[in-house]
Amino acid sequence: MAAAAAPAASGVLVQRNLSLALANQIATAAVASCAANGYAVSATVVDRAGVVRAVQRADNAGPHTLGSSERKAWTSASAKAPTQALMEGAQKNPAAANLVNIPGYLLLGGGVPVKVGNEVIGGVGVGGAPGGHLDEQCANAALEQVKGLLN
Repeated sequence: MAAAAAPAASGVLVQRNLSLALANQIATAAVASCAANGYAVSATVVDRAGVVRAVQRADNAGPHTLGSSERKAWTSASAKAPTQALMEGAQKNPAAANLVNIPGYLLLGGGVPVKVGNEVIGGVGVGGAPGGHLDEQCANAALEQVKGLLN
């Protein structure tokens, strides 16, 4: 009887994930970081499964920034990599260029994985600054502000 319990127990995963409070802190910090530089953006935070946990849209941020921030967050969480690096890789490698054909993927800078150590537990995406590299700076600044909570 004990042998029968082992396979069932080994089928259960225990994983870390983002709380709503932490997701809100990250989104708020990303929007504030960009606002400090004069950029009206949206920030979306997704959990490890790519499900939206928090969204912030700054006053005067364009409506397109909502969709782009969500897709950047999802892409980053899914690929477990910054979207800027994915975009650059796709530009240099013809085989990786096919990533643009994956539904939901957005290969523009501004998506950054949220990690605990090396484990990806979500993603943050920022859209609306005048360049993906600037969106990424805001996402990284937000993660820097909450790094003490990512343990």
